[in-house]
Amino acid sequence: MTAFTREGTPVAIEGDGLDFRMREAGGGMTVAFLHLPKGTDMAPALKGLEGDLCPCPHWGYLLRGRLRMRTADGDEIYEAGQAYYWGPGHAPEALEDVDIVEFSPTEEFTAVIDHVKAQAAG
Repeated sequence: MTAFTREGTPVAIEGDGLDFRMREAGGGMTVAFLHLPKGTDMAPALKGLEGDLCPCPHWGYLLRGRLRMRTADGDEIYEAGQAYYWGPGHAPEALEDVDIVEFSPTEEFTAVIDHVKAQAAG
């Protein structure tokens, strides 16, 4: 059995207030701790992926804030205190400062993070 803390999880992406930490949790899953400052829109970083949306599923809990999740079927709003499942095909936008803990399939999630990093570098 393993426990994870935000402070003990390596930083994957940071800058402009964004703090994104992730660690493989075992069983083919990765745990991530995300802080998205108000106004963060992940859509530009997802351009080039299928449908320009994140293709990785995520299960998690919104600790703080509100965000809009854009999908091909329309937008949904999520708020602090909600557990969620986001299926493939989404792009988040932070309507307030947001803190999240989530679990995702490692292989798919790593591919998305590599794409986001490449977009930021380009």
